[in-house]
Amino acid sequence: MVTILDYGLGNLTSVYRAFKRIGTEVKVTNNPTEIHNGDKIVLPGVGHFIRGMEQIKSTGFLDEINEFVIEKEKPVLGICLGMQLMTNNSEEGDINGLGWINGETKKIITDFRIPHIGWNTLDFKNESNLFIRKDETAQFYFVHTYAIHCSDDEDIIATTNYGQEFVSVFQKNNIF
Repeated sequence: MVTILDYGLGNLTSVYRAFKRIGTEVKVTNNPTEIHNGDKIVLPGVGHFIRGMEQIKSTGFLDEINEFVIEKEKPVLGICLGMQLMTNNSEEGDINGLGWINGETKKIITDFRIPHIGWNTLDFKNESNLFIRKDETAQFYFVHTYAIHCSDDEDIIATTNYGQEFVSVFQKNNIF
């Protein structure tokens, strides 16, 4: 079962519906101890990096997700802000992220319109079991002003270009 974490800043309905559409058993929870009932967790999120980390801490999720992801090495998928929170820090504020991925979240610097809103492709850099097949023409939807920059090239699965190249998919062991 996939457990989607409701820490107060998530795009829960769309993520829940996506998993249901592909026939996955899924549950949304705001109870930190319930995450251990599932096989995988999803850390969604919309909003500001500082607020995201504050919400994870204040809702009691921090210790539970660290145990699930780091100690038990169970899979976690970060989406949008959830992905950014997995890095060491962000230019968006003076607070540490989860630090699961050696990287930073930085503001997109480009001559293109910000935020980056719309469909774009992935440029695959490394293999990952996250993708059954790689389709270089597949389109993915983006809405963001900040992007991930990984320090370790082997963690980068795919990048996207929007006036600058940024990491759109990463994997470090069980962390996606």
